[in-house]
Amino acid sequence: MIKRAQELETKLLSNRFGGKGEFTATGILTMDEFQGKGRLFAHNVLPPGSSIGWHEHQGDVEAYYILKGEATVNDNGTKATVQAGDVVFTKNGESHSIENTGETDLEFIALVLYI
Repeated sequence: MIKRAQELETKLLSNRFGGKGEFTATGILTMDEFQGKGRLFAHNVLPPGSSIGWHEHQGDVEAYYILKGEATVNDNGTKATVQAGDVVFTKNGESHSIENTGETDLEFIALVLYI
């Protein structure tokens, strides 16, 4: 299967999990394409100052792969700066948030898989 860029759906999301501002999420795979193994594979773009709020993962894990920009991640209560090439991995039962603290758009791939 090949999916062309124009076939991917982009959504504008606001205040996700109580986060600040808006961001775009382009779905790379649909839930049906995961065949029951996951629920999210997306390219996210957060403008400066926008965030995805603090949330806990139950029954799944999530990985963020940072493509561009700089962000502050709260990883189970520990804050750290991440940038292009870094990976944030949140295990089942853990919590996290991410905020674009840079001066340019933050771009990252998000992948959520069921355990």
